[in-house]
Amino acid sequence: MSEVTIALAGNPNTGKTTMFNNLTGARQHVGNWPGVTVEKKWGGLKHQGYDINVVDLPGVYSLTAYSPDEVIARRFVVEERPDMVVDIVDAANLERNLYLAVQFLELGAKLIIALNMTDVAASRNHRIDAEKLSQRLGVPVVRTVANRNQGTKELLDRIVNLGQSVNDADFRIDYGKEIEREIKNLQEIIQKSLLSLNYSPRWLAIKLLEEDDEVTRIVQGKG
Repeated sequence: MSEVTIALAGNPNTGKTTMFNNLTGARQHVGNWPGVTVEKKWGGLKHQGYDINVVDLPGVYSLTAYSPDEVIARRFVVEERPDMVVDIVDAANLERNLYLAVQFLELGAKLIIALNMTDVAASRNHRIDAEKLSQRLGVPVVRTVANRNQGTKELLDRIVNLGQSVNDADFRIDYGKEIEREIKNLQEIIQKSLLSLNYSPRWLAIKLLEEDDEVTRIVQGKG
């Protein structure tokens, strides 16, 4: 029996809780995240000979670490290193939702996108080419309708398949000549330090340029 741990992520109101219930059923546990009063939910299931552990991250719009929920979500992915992140994306509000997906990719996370609420998107005449989206982002995209429990098996199949693969994705956004030059300079410095053993040097460089308080403390050895 092989074991896979996934972080279930997404913006608020994307159907993430419904998907968590679909995946884990009655096999759920509830507590609090260490040191905070934010609720922590986790559960498990078996699929194709795999024990799949599901950790439900707080619903967030970004990983900028401005709120306790964002700090929890980011720390779990960066420090606990789940085998993959399943990002529940509202197909009817694709552009806004993909911002979080891009941030997970910049972190270097192994990602699956569950393109949820596809029925709502269709009712609004939103036509989404899931295959092209998958190609552009370099990650699996699975169509789901969580409140009807549609696409859950297909999602589990992708989770198992991705769990068997090596993360060789090299996703990056080109921020333009001047910013890329500064990212490169910081990245070269970070790569010479022990920080590069635990964090993506490029991600740290970007966050330093954003003046991210938590990353600044990490780099200064105060995190």
